[in-house]
Amino acid sequence: MRFARITGTGSYLPAQRLSNQQMAERLAARGLETSDEWIVERTGIRARHFAADDQNASDLAVEAARQALQAAGVAATEIDLIIVATSTPDMVFPSTACIVQRKLGVHGCPAFDVQAVCSGFVYGLSVADAMIRSGGVRKALVIGAEVFSRILDFSDRTTCVLFGDGAGAVVLEAGDTPGILASELHADGRHVDILCTPGTVSGGQVLGDPLLKMDGQAVFKLAVGVLESVARAVLDKAQRQAEDIDWLIPHQANIRIMQSTAKKLRLPMDKVVVTVDEHGNTSAASIPLALDHAVRGGRIRPGDTVMLEGVGGGFTWGAVLLDL
Repeated sequence: MRFARITGTGSYLPAQRLSNQQMAERLAARGLETSDEWIVERTGIRARHFAADDQNASDLAVEAARQALQAAGVAATEIDLIIVATSTPDMVFPSTACIVQRKLGVHGCPAFDVQAVCSGFVYGLSVADAMIRSGGVRKALVIGAEVFSRILDFSDRTTCVLFGDGAGAVVLEAGDTPGILASELHADGRHVDILCTPGTVSGGQVLGDPLLKMDGQAVFKLAVGVLESVARAVLDKAQRQAEDIDWLIPHQANIRIMQSTAKKLRLPMDKVVVTVDEHGNTSAASIPLALDHAVRGGRIRPGDTVMLEGVGGGFTWGAVLLDL
């Protein structure tokens, strides 16, 4: 049997780091009041990174991809599949993945984007795993990259302080030893309105509202429930138990959601990788960013069992269990 295993990780954060205090000062100039204490208490976020005006999602993605390729010892020209998970693409079309492909100097292999918002990386990883298992792909690059700062409403203090920009990437390679053990993906379009950016382009004009909208309480309630259920479903598929998890890497949106998920799975917080405090919510980039942070920090090591899980607009959610 063929299996897919992560052989390299990488990540990239834009140079501009904004602390809560700096965000508070920006909002104060607009007549809005917030504070470091208010943000930390509700979210656990202390800082986030914003891309420069001349940086697009593909630029962040390429930097993360190069790190992952170097870690795996794989040349870009060896890659035969590129998947980019993003909700903030460079263009309407072509895909950001095709732009990344050009910038990496890769030609001919399939390249496409996955749009599942904050669950995007888990969706992309699951698709790449299936393509490797089918025999059509041997080495895949899966990237989550976002420039959410471009779609934030800075007149809404409840949402603009939550998000940041960044990218994370992994190299997946075919092998005889199991790496990705099981995955589970879901969506429920009945909840489209609770987290969305309801704008589009028509005739050269923006129709609707191109800025992010969120019903925070509704998102929180749904997220807590589905993250536990999807984690248990993946464990059942892999014939593993929660106590077999060495590390839980949930989507980095809100520390309270992460704490609740860990509690429901009876995992101590010292088994949860937390980067939301420094990165904010980087949507599809948050899971691979956190994974690379923990790998390069020496916490996650070869042989560890890792649960990745995401939840986002759509409403989408999913999880992947893997042995690193």
